[in-house]
Amino acid sequence: MEHGADTAGNGKSPTRTSRRMGARVTAAKVVNMKMKIAIAGAGIGGLSAASLLAGDGHVVQVFDQFEAPRPVGSGLVIQPVGMEVLQACGAAEEALTRGTPILHMHGDEARSRKVVLSVSYGATPQRQGLGIHRAALFTALFEAAERAGARITPSSPVTGRHGQHLLIGGRRTGPFDLIVDALGARSPLSPLKARALPYGAVWATVPWPEGAAFPRDHLTQRYRKADRMLGILPIGTRRDAPETRLAAVFYSLPVADIEQHFARPFAQWRAEAAQLWPEFESYLPAAFSHADFTPAHYTHGTLRRPYGEGLVHIGDAAHRASPQLGQGANMALLDAHALHLALRGAQGRTEEALRHYALARRAHVRLYQAFSAAFTPQYQSDSAALPMLRDHVLAPLSRTWPLPRVLTRLVCGDLVPPMAALTPRSRG
Repeated sequence: MEHGADTAGNGKSPTRTSRRMGARVTAAKVVNMKMKIAIAGAGIGGLSAASLLAGDGHVVQVFDQFEAPRPVGSGLVIQPVGMEVLQACGAAEEALTRGTPILHMHGDEARSRKVVLSVSYGATPQRQGLGIHRAALFTALFEAAERAGARITPSSPVTGRHGQHLLIGGRRTGPFDLIVDALGARSPLSPLKARALPYGAVWATVPWPEGAAFPRDHLTQRYRKADRMLGILPIGTRRDAPETRLAAVFYSLPVADIEQHFARPFAQWRAEAAQLWPEFESYLPAAFSHADFTPAHYTHGTLRRPYGEGLVHIGDAAHRASPQLGQGANMALLDAHALHLALRGAQGRTEEALRHYALARRAHVRLYQAFSAAFTPQYQSDSAALPMLRDHVLAPLSRTWPLPRVLTRLVCGDLVPPMAALTPRSRG
């Protein structure tokens, strides 16, 4: 993922990119028949699907609730598997320009100062993370979708579906050959009933301070047992302020305590955070207040069948988990690419394509959902036993061969192939 690397529009064939992602679909199989596709939601999954599907010649219309499509959230990490999708979308160059390489994930325990999280990425630029502001990633994908020919319609809140029509503010729009649900965790089109997780976070975007104590290529975290966590993620720059390097700062706490957290004096929390992690205070500008922070709640769940007749769910509309493994945005990107490849290979047979999409993503999604469910309570829970197990057993084991290599592949997103081979059979 080195800066200035070529993107999907640089002469690399789609076949090469698809093969790297575990697919064997070739450009020769692109169906000539155009489909009329509606994409509900202009988030990461929706815009990446729009650029890929419009690039294959489909007529794509994206419906977004906001007056002008915009991102929601602060910073995130694009893993190597996600970068390959951005290359296929034609959004990698802009993302690399705005983002910043992440080479290591580090975390220690506040009282003992034991290192309880230490994961290094690979030695090559292609095996690194990319810290990026959501606004910068959104801009890269939005422009890629427009270049590909997708039509993006703002002020169009999707409230439901009637057959192959979308309900936009209660009025029918369509019909469409395929509806892609990329509306996220609150999608009215998704039947997913996810369980609420007991821990959430508050986050903010801040300028990276001069003389900061932490490396600009590390995700750095500090834990107090498992009931509090502070974190700092470098996220590069935004186009509207290219000279200002940014960080996302976050504070994890029980969801039940978030309202009380905002109700108490900010100075009181600031002092507590500084006591927990003195170096953290330099990342809080003097004029900051609670108003600069946004709360985040998380849920966990997976659709057993992420598609229906003429409808497919991607991203958080299909599966949700805590952000502990840093895979949320990457999962949405992978879903979009798997759908794109499945439709490309099915030669117009939509039902078959959706089935292959679901099969292609099933193993990867289930594995990462399982790891998220297992790891999250060690870092975000009321348990007294789990952080002790983490600190005294799992952390030392994680530095013992071959686990460092396994953990690297886990965070890179390819512990198992991110999508099984997409080889729909011809029916003659």
